[in-house]
Amino acid sequence: MQLFVDNLTNVDFSYLDAKRGLVGETWLASALLDGGLDATSMIWDFGLVKKVLRNWLDDQLDHRLLVPTQSPNITYMIANERITLSWLFAKEQILTMEAPLQAVALIDTDEINDHTVSQWSLQQLANTFPDNLDHIQLTFEAEDINGAYYHYSHGLKKHDGNCQRIAHGHRSRIQIWRNGERDNNLETNWADRWADIYIGSEEDLVSLDETTQQMHFAYDAPQGHFKLSLPQDTCYMISSDTTVECISAHIANTLHDEDPSSSITVKAFEGIHKGAICEVR
Repeated sequence: MQLFVDNLTNVDFSYLDAKRGLVGETWLASALLDGGLDATSMIWDFGLVKKVLRNWLDDQLDHRLLVPTQSPNITYMIANERITLSWLFAKEQILTMEAPLQAVALIDTDEINDHTVSQWSLQQLANTFPDNLDHIQLTFEAEDINGAYYHYSHGLKKHDGNCQRIAHGHRSRIQIWRNGERDNNLETNWADRWADIYIGSEEDLVSLDETTQQMHFAYDAPQGHFKLSLPQDTCYMISSDTTVECISAHIANTLHDEDPSSSITVKAFEGIHKGAICEVR
């Protein structure tokens, strides 16, 4: 017999990719459990399934940077509950990060994808399952988006929760109205502009190395000190914080500046089913 929990939760995170570099992502998580009935005539109580699996996913994957520890592209060192890492991608580009260890998930694989993260997660969770369970399937899938979207990463140093981590991200749709009409071209253009982007706040930029074209970010947050260096062409700078409220305002104001005679409305998502709307006339 099987028990299923569809759309158990969603996780927002970033991961390291050998071609794309730093990638913001959002996955929906679902579970399928095979097993016999226990003394309560259940395979596993739904409340416990949600508590155990959802809480673990929220704690161990959500708002972290997923690092494939078996990849030849990664070099890292851990000391005093901190991690320092270097990632080589697209043959010659380099990302470096120094952060509290809790800001990353060290995945025992050579590549981050839905299958490898699922297998690793189940290995970590193995001791939490009841004896009557024969098999558990944990699946991750991206939201089905009919329209424009982009993958972005960022960090919010003023946030009290895990959003303060300097390299976490989202896969987010974008909707734009010009003079009350949806403008698919504007949506597509903005999604292309922000494909696999790191959105940085100007006040977090420490320096730009003109020789290497590396942008160096750093800040202190409640969880500790964070540092991140990225190639300039993978970054997009804004003058404010990088909350979704500020992101929607930035897009709306930029488009309005380009066409002052038009009214612009931007609905920017942060992952799934949440975000901010800004209208500029």
